[in-house]
Amino acid sequence: MKFQEIVDSLHPLVTEHSLTTNSENNPEITGVAAVNEAVTGNLSYIEGPKFAAMIGKTAASALILPHDEALQQQATQFGIAWLTTPEPRLTFAHAIKLFYRPFHPAPGIHPTAVIDPTAKIGQDVFIGPHVVIQEGVTIGDRVCLHGNVVIYPDVTIGDRTILHANCTIHERAQIGSGCTIHSGAVIGSEGFGFVPTPDGWFKMEQSGYVILEDGVEIGCNSAVDRPAVGTTRIGRNSKLDNLVHIAHNCQIDENCVMAAQVGLAGGVTLGKRVILAGQVGVANQARIGDGAIATAQTGIPNDVAAGEIVSSSPAVPNKLYLKVSAIYKRLPEMYQTLKSLQKKLE
Repeated sequence: MKFQEIVDSLHPLVTEHSLTTNSENNPEITGVAAVNEAVTGNLSYIEGPKFAAMIGKTAASALILPHDEALQQQATQFGIAWLTTPEPRLTFAHAIKLFYRPFHPAPGIHPTAVIDPTAKIGQDVFIGPHVVIQEGVTIGDRVCLHGNVVIYPDVTIGDRTILHANCTIHERAQIGSGCTIHSGAVIGSEGFGFVPTPDGWFKMEQSGYVILEDGVEIGCNSAVDRPAVGTTRIGRNSKLDNLVHIAHNCQIDENCVMAAQVGLAGGVTLGKRVILAGQVGVANQARIGDGAIATAQTGIPNDVAAGEIVSSSPAVPNKLYLKVSAIYKRLPEMYQTLKSLQKKLE
């Protein structure tokens, strides 16, 4: 499609009059690519002045730019069509949708699927090969269940939710509308509940259930455990990466994000818009306030205040961690200085 057609499709996300007026600067766009990998016919983006040098190096035919006149002038000099927007990366994400459609099979039920007669199936549902749906399950409209999905009894799944191949939903789990659960994920598995006795460990039955609110996304091979009593809840529009573990009774509010290998112990509470980077671990019953951020490999033993940024293990304020890290690199030199001073004192 022509670049102007893309601009029109993205409107009103982009700024008016953002396309250069030269007629030759309305190239044919055949796809999208990273700025350093783009070829003729590709659309890419520049997030800010930090990447200005890429404008002269890229082969992209068109760029999404921030509101920066210097970047716009540079793109024009190289004959690159451009549009401006306050959020180039977000606009580029919308542009990708113009060229890529995720695989979504047509509605239908594969003959190898096993569906209990008590299950309630909505309209325009796809149920793939070897899917198992047990008694009392309710599935909404336009749900997509890929091959080998197993759904235990009394599960509820909302409209437009997608369950990818080989994921498992345990009994009584409640999954909202517009959720995505990726391959190998397990929702509602038993929480890790054992009581010590003189004779060993006594298993505490996990009679609770898991709730995923609307728009939640769960990555591949992640696990969200049900509790002994009560619920484990993932709030609206929260996103979990691959290999994330959410233990029993965790309460996660809306719009939280967790990168790969995050682990939450039992009873953890997260406020709204919390960000946990890769391999963050959170101890039992810890509470993390709205908008808090933990950088990669942070170990959180206690509560974190709203809006705080923490790093290291055990967690400390990020600014303190950066100062300590700078000193850490100088420890060998400082040690030699200390030895030298000791000799002089002796």
